[in-house]
Amino acid sequence: MGMGIAHTDESSIEPGEIHDILRNDRRRQVIEQLRSQYEPLELRELSERIAAAESGESPAPRNVRESVYNSLHQTHLPKLDEREIIDYDKDRKTVELLEGASDVEVYMEVINRYGMTWATFYRTLGVMSLLVVVASDAGVPLVADVPALAWGSAFLGLFAVSACYQLWSRRWFYLRQLLA
Repeated sequence: MGMGIAHTDESSIEPGEIHDILRNDRRRQVIEQLRSQYEPLELRELSERIAAAESGESPAPRNVRESVYNSLHQTHLPKLDEREIIDYDKDRKTVELLEGASDVEVYMEVINRYGMTWATFYRTLGVMSLLVVVASDAGVPLVADVPALAWGSAFLGLFAVSACYQLWSRRWFYLRQLLA
């Protein structure tokens, strides 16, 4: 088993290969599920999580769980293992991320629970804060009642809380990087 994700200065996987890997929803789901925890995951648990996400039911219908299990075992996990993104132990039926996952991570834009990417969220928050601070400075009624410095501080606080939440939600991924 791999000891976690190590940072590499140069990607060992070609961008074309990365796009081939990420083109499939189930392979993306495998990486996403494994990023959210520190310990290796059993194939059965992984397939149940992905089946539940695909079907929208928890637990997912048996035929969906079996389909996901078989496609992961026969196709997707061997492909990810071959490219050293995961370590798939076929005997133990366990899966964990390897350092190759950091090569793929760059191409996976994380979408928050509201359906937008974090980049879009931060961009929107930045534009809103700029508009509110300028409106406060310009004397726009109601907005000008609060000093621009207070508005700026409030928005900086929102940025900080958002960043902490994002880091916390991906803590196992970052912890693996630190410990590698």
